[in-house]
Amino acid sequence: MSTLRARLWLAALLIAAPATAQEAAPAGPPPGVRDDGGDRLTIGVGLGTSADYEGSDDYKLQPGGLFQGRISGIEFQVRGPGITADFIADKPGSKTRLAFGPAVQLRLDRTGDIKDPRVAALGERKTAVELGFTAGIAKQGVLIPPASLNFDVTFLHDVAGAHKSYLITPSLSLNSPVSRSSFARAAVSADFVGKGYAATYFDVASGNLLPAYATNGGGLKSLGASLLYTHDLGGAPRKGWALFGLANYKRLVGQFADSPIVRDAGSASQVFAVAGVSYGF
Repeated sequence: MSTLRARLWLAALLIAAPATAQEAAPAGPPPGVRDDGGDRLTIGVGLGTSADYEGSDDYKLQPGGLFQGRISGIEFQVRGPGITADFIADKPGSKTRLAFGPAVQLRLDRTGDIKDPRVAALGERKTAVELGFTAGIAKQGVLIPPASLNFDVTFLHDVAGAHKSYLITPSLSLNSPVSRSSFARAAVSADFVGKGYAATYFDVASGNLLPAYATNGGGLKSLGASLLYTHDLGGAPRKGWALFGLANYKRLVGQFADSPIVRDAGSASQVFAVAGVSYGF
């Protein structure tokens, strides 16, 4: 199995970054792929569909790109409007992988044109600049020898004054080859946010087209599940083309689903899907 998929199971997640915290994944190869610790790079393009804003029921097509790899032992991943790095160098062939490093993300939610006039009337939000870290651990040999189980968490905090709050996203995933040329990743995740995030994106002041609403602090915002599938098109090890597809479903819960921005003008169910092609060298 080509090590190109070592980059692709992560690569699709990098494109899948509308403006929300993403599923984090430790850098490195998927199950059954040897990693010699050398430098590598993957560049790709794709096309996806995502909600107009978090909680919207209007969808739009959007292009995406990815740029990720490893240089001098440091893994880096450009995730849409954000980037993460892993400073922990795992031993080649190790069945346990650790990841820890900085994370930076721009949150562009409701910073541009909004289709729904009721939500647009609430005004644009500032672009959030979120700084934090991502950490994870992966164990190979779970359920079947080539499969691995990953647990990851990403912490981000806004430093630009947009929502002045935090997001915590834990994720659990099972990763396994499904054939000599294909690989799949199934994951579940959750998003926890602070009071400022809740108020900025889900509160509604009186005198607007939507009913007035105030969140009661932060908490569990959403639950999600995703399925990633990649297919290697051949080529030399660590080089060549591959195709990928990712489907992600997220459900807003509790006071976030009850916000008029979601309940009256949008939907608690959020879907994101993307497909594309990648080249590794």
